[in-house]
Amino acid sequence: MAASHTLPQPSAISQISKLGILTIHGFGIRVRMQSGHLEIEDGIGPDRHKFRLPRVNHRLKRLVCIGEDGFITLSALRWLSDVGASFVLLDRLGKVHVVTGPASPSEARLRRAQALALSNGTALAIARELIAAKLNGQETLVREKLNDSATGDSIRRLRENLASADNLNAVRLIESRGASLYWGAWSDVLILFPRKDQTLVPSHWLRFGTRHSPLTGGPRLAVNPANALLNYLNTIAESECRLAAVACGLDPGLGLLHADTANRDSLALDLIEPVRPAIEAWLLDWLLTEPLRRSDFLESSDGNCRICSGLCSRLSETAPTWRMLIAPWGEFIAQSLWGGRSSRAHFAGEFKTPLTQSHRREAKGAPTPLVKMPEREHVCRGCGAPAPHGQHCVKCGRELASKTMTELAKLGRMAAQRADAQRKRSETQLRHKAAQKQWRLTPKSNQINEEFYRERIQPRLASVALSEIASELEISIPYAADIRAGRRIPHPRHWQKLAESTGIQQ
Repeated sequence: MAASHTLPQPSAISQISKLGILTIHGFGIRVRMQSGHLEIEDGIGPDRHKFRLPRVNHRLKRLVCIGEDGFITLSALRWLSDVGASFVLLDRLGKVHVVTGPASPSEARLRRAQALALSNGTALAIARELIAAKLNGQETLVREKLNDSATGDSIRRLRENLASADNLNAVRLIESRGASLYWGAWSDVLILFPRKDQTLVPSHWLRFGTRHSPLTGGPRLAVNPANALLNYLNTIAESECRLAAVACGLDPGLGLLHADTANRDSLALDLIEPVRPAIEAWLLDWLLTEPLRRSDFLESSDGNCRICSGLCSRLSETAPTWRMLIAPWGEFIAQSLWGGRSSRAHFAGEFKTPLTQSHRREAKGAPTPLVKMPEREHVCRGCGAPAPHGQHCVKCGRELASKTMTELAKLGRMAAQRADAQRKRSETQLRHKAAQKQWRLTPKSNQINEEFYRERIQPRLASVALSEIASELEISIPYAADIRAGRRIPHPRHWQKLAESTGIQQ
């Protein structure tokens, strides 16, 4: 008998997404060990939650904490390391505070090569490759999604100039000019909100605007939802870059393109550069097709736009996608430093591939897996409620259909009052009156009476096409439908024709 039939199987933890991401937020967050389980307590007020994770069948890959009030014990960090999960501490302003992951062996030769890369030219070659990929992604996005060929051509020319950049400052200048062109093409992108929210949001929330916040002069502390979303997505990707660098044996703080600063991990920022266009393309598709909800964002006293915790949790679930996109670039940097190569087409064969497992796949003949972009939540354009099957929820869909029918009826009444419509109606009425007068003056033999019509002719009209009735009597389709259904009785002059249409010989 199968083991599943004899042993109790623990149920899946509902708080953990199918991608293995668990996001906790609120005040007084507690992460600790209790009876061999990882016990987590988070939330605010009545939405406070407390649950435990066992060591097996938990599916946890990332524990993302959004908040700055609470604690995590050393034994809990050890538990996460033992099960191969990572801990990430973020805030809603787009800043990574802490990233921890399973320990990776430190390769002294690789870190020494990383430290010497700025002086021996390896950093310049790697920087060219990273920025070339970034500019190529930006060019593709502005051409295909923003329909801006002029900006695309300008970015392409900048990418071609990378080959002649003989120092890192020249590479940085090209990247900066490309960013200026690129974000200029984004400035007029309209941001959708449900109809009930459009009058409740500030006017500057309705456009993407500039990438530079008036609060900081840079991307940090965004003042509208679109830029706040981009900052948070970049934060998620940056945490994955740190984990990827450590997994490859690199020092996340020792940058090649970004200058070393005490407040950031420069290599992680280098690593995210070629992946940014993919993140931005996913966000742009979201902004162009789905409305944002006012309830998902808060505006602080200084105008800073903050993302509510519920939406942060859903955005955190995009981490596996960015991890897959980052993985080959992390291995490229490590392999280039290890073997002194600067082309992605020539990897040092002796170097492992801990992120992509490409060596193992090549040995097994397995294809490289495709990266599937995260799914977005569909929101009703009327009220902002979830709308999994279309642009409107059931309630708003019915209201819209009713409103549409009312407007169509109003348009029909207005069309009926036009001079040409009244003229045609008058001509039709005169023609029918003339036909009725001629019928009254014509001698009749074996005339059909109303009782015969009701009992014999009308029931058999169900087998006659509406178009045939309308053509035979020279009437409209709606009037023909009323006659066939018995709601109207036509003029007696038509009874003989209808009898013949139904096959009745009188």
